[in-house]
Amino acid sequence: MKGRYNEYTRIVLLLVGNLDLSSNNLIGPIPEELTFLAGLQGLNLSHNLLSGGIPIGIGDMKSLESLDLSNNRLSGTIPQGISVLTYLAHLNLSCNNFTGQIPKGYQIQTLIDPSIYAGNPLLCGDLLRRKCPGAEASQAPKISQPEDIHEEDKALFYVVVMLGFANGFWSFFGVSQFKKDWRRAYFNFVDQAIDKAFVAIAVKVAELKRLRQSRTA
Repeated sequence: MKGRYNEYTRIVLLLVGNLDLSSNNLIGPIPEELTFLAGLQGLNLSHNLLSGGIPIGIGDMKSLESLDLSNNRLSGTIPQGISVLTYLAHLNLSCNNFTGQIPKGYQIQTLIDPSIYAGNPLLCGDLLRRKCPGAEASQAPKISQPEDIHEEDKALFYVVVMLGFANGFWSFFGVSQFKKDWRRAYFNFVDQAIDKAFVAIAVKVAELKRLRQSRTA
C-alpha cells in the first residue's frame, strides 16, 4: 500500500494490514467476511467483475486507510458506514453503478476529489454538483404572501387585543359601579396593600440606618 512488500508466513486475520486482489476477474458480491479484518489498512478490489453492494459492515473496519473498489459492477447506495472510517485517506469508487446521495459526515467530507465518484451517473451530491431529487423538493422556495394580507392580519390582531382589553376593563369596573360591597372590598384591599408596602419600606430603611450607624461607631 505504501511501497512496502509484506510477506505473511502465518495467517492471523487481525494482523493482516493490506489486501490487494485487483485485476483478477473476480465475480459475485463482496464477501461480508472481509469486514472482519479489523486491522486491515488497505483494501484494493479494483478492476474486477464484482457486483452487488458495498457490505454494510464496512464501518467496522476502523483501521482502513485506503479503499479502492473502482472499475467493477457494484450497485446500490454507498453505505453511511464509510463516513465513520476516521483514518480513511484514499477512496476510489469510480466506474460502478452506485446510486443515491454521497454520504456526509466525518472523514469522508475531507475527500473532496470528484474523481472518487466519477463514472456513476446516478450518484448525486454537492461534490458532484448534481442535486438529489429529494434535496430539490425540500429546498423549494416559499411562496411569499402579498403585503396587503400581512397588513390585514396586523389590523385584525390589534382589533382583537383592544376588544379584549375593553371587555376586561369594563367588566370589572362596570360591575363595581353596581356592587358597592365589591367596590368597597376592592379599595380596602388596595389600601391594605399600600399600607403594608409602606411599612415594609419604612422598616427596611430604619434597619439600614441602624446598620450604618453601628459601622461608623
